[in-house]
Amino acid sequence: MFVYELSRPTAWECLSRSSSDSGEVGVFLGVLRRELQQVLSDSQVWIVGMGNAEHQGALTKGEVLPRPASSQSEGFKQGRSVFNSLISGACAGAVAKTAVAPLDRTKIIFQVSSNRFSAKEAYRLIYRTYLKDGFFSLWRGNSATMVRVIPYAAIQFCAHEQYKRILGQYYGFQGKALTPVPRLLAGSLAGTTAAMITYPLDMVRARMAVTPKEMYSNILHVFVRISREEGLQTLYRGFTPTILGVVPYAGLSFFTYETLKKLHAEHTGRSQPYSYERLAFGACAGLIGQSASYPLDVVRRRMQTAGVTGHTYGSISGTMREIVTEEGVIRGLYKGLSMNWVKGPIAVGISFMTFDLMQILLRKLQQFSHSAR
Repeated sequence: MFVYELSRPTAWECLSRSSSDSGEVGVFLGVLRRELQQVLSDSQVWIVGMGNAEHQGALTKGEVLPRPASSQSEGFKQGRSVFNSLISGACAGAVAKTAVAPLDRTKIIFQVSSNRFSAKEAYRLIYRTYLKDGFFSLWRGNSATMVRVIPYAAIQFCAHEQYKRILGQYYGFQGKALTPVPRLLAGSLAGTTAAMITYPLDMVRARMAVTPKEMYSNILHVFVRISREEGLQTLYRGFTPTILGVVPYAGLSFFTYETLKKLHAEHTGRSQPYSYERLAFGACAGLIGQSASYPLDVVRRRMQTAGVTGHTYGSISGTMREIVTEEGVIRGLYKGLSMNWVKGPIAVGISFMTFDLMQILLRKLQQFSHSAR
């Protein structure tokens, strides 16, 4: 067995010649000689032959022999896939959260207070904030949100792609759409993984959203004051309800989005939905996922902000009992849900759409870069 290594353009020049050319072997050797003399260093392809020159004459016009598979090339492809998922996820989270930041901040303020929520009161709060502190005050805490959301979304989307691949191999669906249970499991595991890694940043973001500018000047200041005055363990206060809420939220969100894309492909014959269809699928996913986990989201916010609101919440069940006793089930545990039905589907829809479009864009850029070599 012998192996020749040629640049891509030269290999195509050789292989595109008709096998009926009686001088093909001579042409091949001539091209190879010029290649070796020029000592090209561009991207390489492999031309593999077995035995003697007669076997090379069997190549037909346009035929390309595949490069032998190697663990190195597979590892490169896997690494590139992870990189694409991280970048796409980070962009998706940043774009989505910035778009709905004023609504998100308003929702958190109502969640952590005993004031009754209504659309009219939410509008008044936004308007008063604008008059008192200016337009950009509506995005107060968004820097902390970005510090949390960018790694959270990057890890979550990347983990989801990897869990899909692992579960696909385990259940024998490699390269195909997963069945419902593995699809739900992949989303839940992805959300749990991201939440475990980035939770302290979520705590900081909640504190900055409900406190005046004078209390915390920046993200680092929040960390320092919480650690000094309340202890490092406070950074993980509310962690349990967060995980309990993330499992159904992330699981149902990814499950719904992937299921809608699968049904769309089956009914339309198009493997890739249009952008507005991705946005609609993501909105449905966000609506279902956030509605299922919303009470735990309220409990999480109450526990996170207990140090600055004057309450003491010791456990999930105790927090729920106190909220229900003081405010009722609907007005307490589901406070702000109607606003979540507005901002949640928008944010999740933008997030899923941005992730998919970024994945497509990065793949096209890499293909263009590869073909240009």
